[in-house]
Amino acid sequence: MQPAAEAKLPAVPEPGIDLELQAHLELKSRLHAELLDRLNLSMIDKVEASELKRQISALVTSILETEGVQMRAAAFTSLVEELIFEVMGLGPLEPLLEDPTINDILVNSHDQVYVERFGMLEKSTVRFRDERHLLRIIDKIVSKVGRRIDESQPWVDARLEDGSRVNAIIRPCTVDGPALSIRKFSRSPLTLDRLIEQGALDHRAADILTAMVEARLNVLISGGTGSGKTTMLNAMSSFIDARQRIVTIEDAAELQLQQDHVVRLETRPANSEGQGAILQRDLVRNALRMRPDRIIVGEVRGAECFDMLQAMNTGHDGSMTTIHANSARDAVGRVEQMVTMVGADLPIKTIRSQIAAAIHIVIQLSRLSDGHRRVISISEITGMEDETITMQDIFVFKRQGISTSGQVLGKFVATGIRPKCYDLMRSAGIKLDPQMFQREEVLS
Repeated sequence: MQPAAEAKLPAVPEPGIDLELQAHLELKSRLHAELLDRLNLSMIDKVEASELKRQISALVTSILETEGVQMRAAAFTSLVEELIFEVMGLGPLEPLLEDPTINDILVNSHDQVYVERFGMLEKSTVRFRDERHLLRIIDKIVSKVGRRIDESQPWVDARLEDGSRVNAIIRPCTVDGPALSIRKFSRSPLTLDRLIEQGALDHRAADILTAMVEARLNVLISGGTGSGKTTMLNAMSSFIDARQRIVTIEDAAELQLQQDHVVRLETRPANSEGQGAILQRDLVRNALRMRPDRIIVGEVRGAECFDMLQAMNTGHDGSMTTIHANSARDAVGRVEQMVTMVGADLPIKTIRSQIAAAIHIVIQLSRLSDGHRRVISISEITGMEDETITMQDIFVFKRQGISTSGQVLGKFVATGIRPKCYDLMRSAGIKLDPQMFQREEVLS
């Protein structure tokens, strides 16, 4: 992609677009092309931001004087900042990335950008000049992590420097031009205490989740897209003993573990010849040779689930992973389906007994209609009855209705069942008040 080529094409006003905005975008595009010609791009990373801003301001002033363009001071300052974003950062996306209230940035096309703020979607005023502008930003993102996107590979998973998750997809797989999705992560990782403050769970649930991690129980975190699975995994992992060796395996490295003794592994897509792909299953098998105390897989999607179960069943207690599913029972069913992807002709009873022996706890998360993310249930896998995996809920979120402002009303309650793993936690020296499991009734 050649960024400077944008300015050589004739400007054609787009229907339905504010002419003043269109003129501003055209001006910024011309100035950007001029800056790319005049600046020493190899030295940009070595120049302090204040000096770079001074140089860009001087160049922009010179160019505007040559073109006879007059501009108010505030508009000029804003234009210089936008150009710095274009040269050093990700252009129009930079203000959205800097906004701490935004969780997701969703670019449907070059002129339609949405953001998720406090769990609710809203349309942003940000837009790109055209498809090539958006493609240039996408290319800048994926090339930094050694990945590519083109007609032969029209979609890609990547990450930003801060760990934010990125997915991009372009023509011919998209009808209306390139689409980009960015899942931002808090620069200060969310803790269980902060999740309690946000209403995702209560103190009792946090206490038992902490105890489960410290007692080295194997945990499966389940939920839909955007329900907070990775956030919960990060929060729970903070209670892993710092003396233990942790190996993380992800498609795009985004976990924010706080311990020092962590080895982070990441998959790799195939090259342009279709060779060299490294799958999660390859990394899980390799991790078994790295003397890990715990293995954390960002998300299981396929045959690597079988190797994950083997790790959990062969001395790597306290391992954790996430999965897409609508309920705890569905999560177990999905694990079963993934194991069958291995291709081995295993009896269904054997597969289910492996699951029942490997996974102790399933945590179900959901993003509710009011945008809040909550723990819906904490369930324990108790074993097998004939060919059926048996489970029991320990805590559940009971909905009680919706307020006049649209907020989902409900309460996190104990089911009255004391988990079988309670004895395991006690034997690990963890003290929990058995009264926390006392059954609660919730009036509808």
